[in-house]
Amino acid sequence: MIRLHHCHETRSMRVLWLLNELGVRFELVAHPFDKSLRSKDYLALSPAGRVPALEIDGMTMFESGAMIEYLCELFPDAGLGRLTGDPERAEWLTWLHFAETVSQHTAALTQQHVALYEDSMRSPIVMKLEAARLKKCFAAIEARLAGQEKARDYLIDTGFTAADIAVGQAVYMATHFATLDDFPAAAAWSGRITGRPGFKASLPGLGDPTLYDRDFYPAWEMPA
Repeated sequence: MIRLHHCHETRSMRVLWLLNELGVRFELVAHPFDKSLRSKDYLALSPAGRVPALEIDGMTMFESGAMIEYLCELFPDAGLGRLTGDPERAEWLTWLHFAETVSQHTAALTQQHVALYEDSMRSPIVMKLEAARLKKCFAAIEARLAGQEKARDYLIDTGFTAADIAVGQAVYMATHFATLDDFPAAAAWSGRITGRPGFKASLPGLGDPTLYDRDFYPAWEMPA
């Protein structure tokens, strides 16, 4: 039994995307992104009151990166992981966890633009700094894909893996605050992986609650 606890447009989307790519049976429990995540029942699954939480093999996991590693090890024939001893293991792990570098800046911007209710609590300086840091992340992805010696279609030489899922989901979220206009290889890669059925099946459905109410949130201009 696999049960994923999920909120739309959060880090749990990367685990949902992976499950869709693996083609395994699972149950999806969608939660509103609100104080119900602090309920006693949910805290028993995720002690920090965050998504995702994954019930699997009679245990519960509550970190998305760990879930991705575990699922790739549990279903190795899907080829989405790189197991111990594989020559690509170190690169795969590096890019898999680079998703968190991207996501931390997106989380700060989501707080600034979405979570804070009073304009006086928001900071144009933080908005600009965090958007610039996202661009630096995009530049790192661009350098990997464009390559000085050879271009790559995916982050790992031998093809699409869960590293593309994790980083791809992080970039999908990040593009609410910074564009890929200056990063053609990263933009082509993003379009390639978000065209996959597994990604499309991970998006909110019609009528589902969403975190963002627009496609793009520009940084505020500093007052003159």
